[in-house]
Amino acid sequence: MGQQKYKNGFKLAIHPSALMTPYSWTKPQLVFVNSMSDLFHKDVPLEFVKNVFEVMNSTPQHTYQVLTKRGDILEEYAPFLKFTPNIWIGVSVEDNKVVDRIDHLRKVNAHVRFLSLEPLIGPLENLNLDGIHWVIVGGESGAKPRPMKSTWVQDIRRQCKAADIPFFFKQWGGKNKKEAGRTLNGTTYNDMPKIPKYREDVNLEVSK
Repeated sequence: MGQQKYKNGFKLAIHPSALMTPYSWTKPQLVFVNSMSDLFHKDVPLEFVKNVFEVMNSTPQHTYQVLTKRGDILEEYAPFLKFTPNIWIGVSVEDNKVVDRIDHLRKVNAHVRFLSLEPLIGPLENLNLDGIHWVIVGGESGAKPRPMKSTWVQDIRRQCKAADIPFFFKQWGGKNKKEAGRTLNGTTYNDMPKIPKYREDVNLEVSK
């Protein structure tokens, strides 16, 4: 990709020096953490994950979105991490084959738990949205995108409305995602999560 960090392609690499970057930002930022990888990859050491969380904990002016496909590892590591209100934790759910990731997420004491249903490649009927604060839906893009049916998106939208959960429709995707746009039934959905109040039953301290 022409960058030093990708000198070994997409082979997993850890860059401790990048942890200092958020301290240099003068204005509050909305940050998609590790967008080209997965913080909860099995080969990322827990100690490094804890270091990332310490940076996020100590920069409350920024909001961090952390998305993973490894819901099981997220649940395993959660007792050793401090989930301050500026850390939003989510799991990717593409179809019914991986809905178990939501159960793992539900057990994490984060202030904001969200689902990224992207790329949506199958219907997700009767989702259990208990304990979920935000839902994002999007179609696949690229040279050979798998199709996303409008009925799938509309059904998820109905489920979110019934559960009073903010719904964000990101894109239809396709070979030309810009042309396909991101309106659903003539409406653009940009809903963001409602930041929940502190819960007395949640232990926010890092486990020793």
